[in-house]
Amino acid sequence: MPPRSNSDVRFTSSTVKIPPLSGRNPPPPPPPPFLPHNLLAQLARTKFCSISLLPSQASMPPPRRNSDVRITSSTVKIPPLSDHNLPPPLPPFLAHNLLSQLARAKSSFDNILNSLISRSLGSIQRHSGARSLRSPLLCSASLSLTGSQPRRQSILCSASLALSQPADSGPPEASVVTQQKSGGHSVSRGDEERVLISEVLVKNKDGEELERKDLEAEAMAALKACRPNSALTVQEVQEDVHRIIDSGYFSSCMPVAVDTRDGIRLVFQVEPNQEFQGVVCEGASVLPTKFLEDAFRYEYGKVVNVRRLDDAITAVNGWYMERGLFGLVSGVEILSGGIIRVQVAEAEVNDISIRFLDRKTGEPTKGKTKPETILRQLTTKKGQVYSMIQGKRDVDTVLTMGIMEDVSIIPQPAGDTGKVDLIMNVVERPSGGFSAGGGISSGFAYSHRNVFGRNQKLNISLERGQIDSIYRVNYTDPWIEGDDKRTSRTIMVQNSRTPGNLVHGNQPGDSSLTIGRVTAGIEFSRPLRPKWSGTTGVIFQHAGVRDEKANPIIKDRYSSPLTASGKPHDDTLLAKLETVYTGSGDHGSSMFVFNMEQGLPLWPEWLFFNRVTARARKGVEIGPALFLLSVSGGHVVGKFSPHEAFAIGGTNSVRGYEEGAVGSGRSYVVGSGELSFPLLGPVEGVIFSDYGTDLGSGPTVPGDPAGARLKPGSGYGYGFGVRVDSPLGPLRLEYAFNDRRAKRFHFGVGHRN
Repeated sequence: MPPRSNSDVRFTSSTVKIPPLSGRNPPPPPPPPFLPHNLLAQLARTKFCSISLLPSQASMPPPRRNSDVRITSSTVKIPPLSDHNLPPPLPPFLAHNLLSQLARAKSSFDNILNSLISRSLGSIQRHSGARSLRSPLLCSASLSLTGSQPRRQSILCSASLALSQPADSGPPEASVVTQQKSGGHSVSRGDEERVLISEVLVKNKDGEELERKDLEAEAMAALKACRPNSALTVQEVQEDVHRIIDSGYFSSCMPVAVDTRDGIRLVFQVEPNQEFQGVVCEGASVLPTKFLEDAFRYEYGKVVNVRRLDDAITAVNGWYMERGLFGLVSGVEILSGGIIRVQVAEAEVNDISIRFLDRKTGEPTKGKTKPETILRQLTTKKGQVYSMIQGKRDVDTVLTMGIMEDVSIIPQPAGDTGKVDLIMNVVERPSGGFSAGGGISSGFAYSHRNVFGRNQKLNISLERGQIDSIYRVNYTDPWIEGDDKRTSRTIMVQNSRTPGNLVHGNQPGDSSLTIGRVTAGIEFSRPLRPKWSGTTGVIFQHAGVRDEKANPIIKDRYSSPLTASGKPHDDTLLAKLETVYTGSGDHGSSMFVFNMEQGLPLWPEWLFFNRVTARARKGVEIGPALFLLSVSGGHVVGKFSPHEAFAIGGTNSVRGYEEGAVGSGRSYVVGSGELSFPLLGPVEGVIFSDYGTDLGSGPTVPGDPAGARLKPGSGYGYGFGVRVDSPLGPLRLEYAFNDRRAKRFHFGVGHRN
């Protein structure tokens, strides 16, 4: 991201003085008119702040180098995000100073140009045909250089350029000034002035040898154009100054041209960076200290290199970006002693507000849901550094409430505080209503998804089929008010009739039995840790068996008891405990469920038993296919109703058998393996194999209903099928074979339990 403003950039200018010639040297004649004009024109095309030439005096020796031209560097600080990406205007006083300097520079150029041209013309008239003597012309410009690479924006460099160019006179019309025997000279090719360089050196800022030869080698390796015995232009020297600074090891670089007996010597006077001794970070509240130390670990004890420093800054910015955090390095400064100060800007959440939008017009409207009901679902809180990833999870959480049609979060800057305000736009769904249906089974339902505007849900339904029926009332509060653990509460009342043939059927002549249950209870659920949840509750059940004429019975046709108490009904008070682990929530993800129910004999005739069940699932992707392995099992200890025994066999158990045809017992284990693969669009193919057993517990069930019906107690099945995605869920059609060479079709809706 490019910096928004360079508030800490210092503009510097250098004044180049032409000292007077000493009395021991004869005064030089004025330079040829084309040389100063072309050279000044070329320098005028160079960006600098100011340049001035002072009149020479006859009492001082000619200069050899420009010792007063220095390089400065300063850090660029990126301010916090603002409403616009445009940089702010320059302060009035700074703009005025820049304009004044430019105006003075232009006026100075005009005066110098006119003066030199007049002197040159006068000299030509007085010395027509005579050969001109050499006269050094010393020019300098202060350059402000900014890195051109998009990622190298942390450091703003400035470099100064000084060239001492002895010029030989010649015919005014000459376009090339040839080299003389007595030193370095200028060569003109076209519009560019070139200076012949005999030697190129790298020294420190005081003109002495560098203590570290490796840094000297780095500087020399960065040079491209400046080579011994080469003719250079001002632009080429400037570019090599850029390259030395861009190598990252030097904070300043000043080229100085010195006229020697062997020619012009070009010396790059550099100032190396300090050795890195430590890092100080300011403004980072979420950035781990260890990560920052690791980012700079390999720089300790080495000369600070701006390139590697920029890589470390990029790593810090990448840490924020990977986590979707609103944060970045806003400034870097090299302090005395080799300490690097890193300033980080993090956008904290200032405020969170809810804005309801109309479903049709999209305009703001009044919502039915209480704002605090939505806000308490959010994990993003005031004072936190805003994370886009966390914001997306909050959006998904609000959508899972089931009362919103659309949800989005819009971050906005909170004035000039460097913080952000979050506006959550929500579109509410209709609260609920009546529904009805008919066919093989018929019924109606009423639902309300947002009772009292607190996301509380009320469901009343009645479904009736040819044999079974169910009447149910559920009231759920998904988050009890005042609870900080996200505990939910469900109150349930249910009256149902289901077929009793799973345990006491599957044989010719068996009469149709129905089991009637009246159930009422309350359950509490809450998340325990990520992907884990727990449920506990108390349920009372009043259950009995009736024949096809709806008369209560206590024994089947094999004289096996149908109730544990010997009465038409069994009463049970159950204490329930359940723990659930879910992976990603997809069908192929891992899953584990553990459930335990304990019968509480508060009255002597109430049943006393303990029932434990568990099931697990694991999916493995094999290319485009998915292999799914599942296993389930359970065990009952104590006195329980025979019709509550575990039934084995059927569409959701061992395919190839009828429902409950493998066996029924106090214990059971069922395992299944499936390989599903895509066929065409929403259609999938599947190959499966199932196995189930009652672990020899069939005879322990009161009356041994499985043994009376000659159920094998164990069996396996295998086959193939297809599945089609639909709004109701996967539609499953499967063809299976069992170990008794029987064949069956199985049809189901939804995934297997």
